[in-house]
Amino acid sequence: MENPFEIIIERLDKIEKMLLEISKNNVSESQVSNSDQIMTVDQLAEYLSIARQTIYGKCSAREIPYFKTGKRVYFMKSEINEWLKAGKRETDFEIRQQAAEWCRKHPLKK
Repeated sequence: MENPFEIIIERLDKIEKMLLEISKNNVSESQVSNSDQIMTVDQLAEYLSIARQTIYGKCSAREIPYFKTGKRVYFMKSEINEWLKAGKRETDFEIRQQAAEWCRKHPLKK
């Protein structure tokens, strides 16, 4: 006769593995859905800490990526994050490095 405790331990191990698989799947799904999250004007205003009117102004000037359905405006969080990254300004140090690199590649001709 098998030891009932060994059977219980085996079953608990199987359950633990299944729970780990499920939690891994849930994390990856939430990460994907979070990046593709659709935001309203109010949600975007809170996310960016700016006024709703500023967002509408940027939409009107076509400065920000958005979707429009009827009178409502929506934003995809991943596109907003990319838009924010595109506006990155280089530091003085980065500009000096680029200038030094350019000078190395293009020496003065005599």
